[in-house]
Amino acid sequence: MCRDDERIKLLLTFATGVIECIGFAGVLYGWPSLVFLLKNEDYFADLCNSSDPGSRNVTVGCVPQDERFALIFTMGDFVLNFGTVASGFLLDSYGIMVTRFLGIFLYTTGTLMIAFSAAASALLLFPALALLGAGGVMLLTTNIKIGNLFGRKRATVITVYTGAFGSATAIFLLVKVAFEAGFSVMTIFLFISCLSILHILRTVFLVPWKHIPYPLPEGFSYGLLILGPHINGNVEEVPSFRSCLISRTFLTSLLWVLLLKLRLSFFIGTLNPLLNLMTNADPEQVSRFTNAFAFTQLLTVLCAPCNGLILDRHKLMGRSLNAASGSVASQRLVDMQATVLSLALTVILSVLFSLANAIPVPEVQYLTFVLFMITRSFLFGGVSAFIAITFPPCHFGKLYGTTRAVAAIVSLLQYPLFIIVNGPLQDNLLYMNIAFIVLVSLAFVHPINVYIYCQQAKQQRGVSNRR
Repeated sequence: MCRDDERIKLLLTFATGVIECIGFAGVLYGWPSLVFLLKNEDYFADLCNSSDPGSRNVTVGCVPQDERFALIFTMGDFVLNFGTVASGFLLDSYGIMVTRFLGIFLYTTGTLMIAFSAAASALLLFPALALLGAGGVMLLTTNIKIGNLFGRKRATVITVYTGAFGSATAIFLLVKVAFEAGFSVMTIFLFISCLSILHILRTVFLVPWKHIPYPLPEGFSYGLLILGPHINGNVEEVPSFRSCLISRTFLTSLLWVLLLKLRLSFFIGTLNPLLNLMTNADPEQVSRFTNAFAFTQLLTVLCAPCNGLILDRHKLMGRSLNAASGSVASQRLVDMQATVLSLALTVILSVLFSLANAIPVPEVQYLTFVLFMITRSFLFGGVSAFIAITFPPCHFGKLYGTTRAVAAIVSLLQYPLFIIVNGPLQDNLLYMNIAFIVLVSLAFVHPINVYIYCQQAKQQRGVSNRR
């Protein structure tokens, strides 16, 4: 295959991956838009017709209905994140093609379940969102591995994919527009289901079928038409998965993700009730703010690469300053230190987002939406790039999956927190937002730990070299 053909194929692989990531996450990240649509279709409306006078509140709408939607989102978000560990082990053990085909099957099954659901069978949303979450994250995990094809731009490509995954609110902004134009839920989701054939074609023609080594060896080829040998690269001794799992660096990374992920998940799960509270349940204002939220999330695909560019630029600067030491271990240490700025910026953004969310003024929430988008793009792109940079490629799927699985378990706390807000706090989110500001500030322990680790490792290498 000539060099021009290889570049075209690589470009197609990248571009179709971006489109794919946008399409596969839409339900969860576009949840507020979908809730607005489902409420108009009277999903769980029977919960508001009880004789309990507290079931409907003129300020915040139907509390039991909101709680049911919050529970569905919590379960879907849990499966998306917890399912990553299965996806990671599957990817590391059996390769990209097996993982992708299973993901496509699960996602298509989920969209079909929504297509054939109705207000009378609204409970189908529980398994549907679970399948969509599990299938979508499998596709995301395989696309992150595809970043290995792009050499020095690997971090940028990884963050583009995670950003596209976060920009999937575009799908349900379009779904909302189509619904308001007169298309039924069944028609919309049957159309989405049919699009899965495109993901199957990409799997066969445009992505590697097994594993992608890093650094990429010369002559590596992939896809259906392979003209040259499939080179696996040199085998190097790597630490065990267990040693990576219990390392201080991975554990602080886990804490960093858990705290920030819980903050973001709680915001998405409570956004619709929050907007009802701030607008006195005015449907027109809620719709306008919901559209504004969805629109700002479209920019994730443009914002996320900024984090990748920060990482790649600092890696190149660090390598140029340490050009004398060309070992893989030394380069990995330099690359790892380059992540400190990105990790710290993510925590700062999360604190600012929490501060903006704590201000009970509807117009301020436009700023909250923007900060949410930037924080989320930095978080998910950052954790993917950090694990890819810091740990051996053969353990990426398992470590990435473990991170999101543990985050999924912690994210289950968002539902009892939602109940606390509706109950003891009497719909007052101020105290919860203050608590989150304190919690997310604790995430600074991770960038501080990475910086200290890199400095200690450099000192040890300096002592060894003098000897």
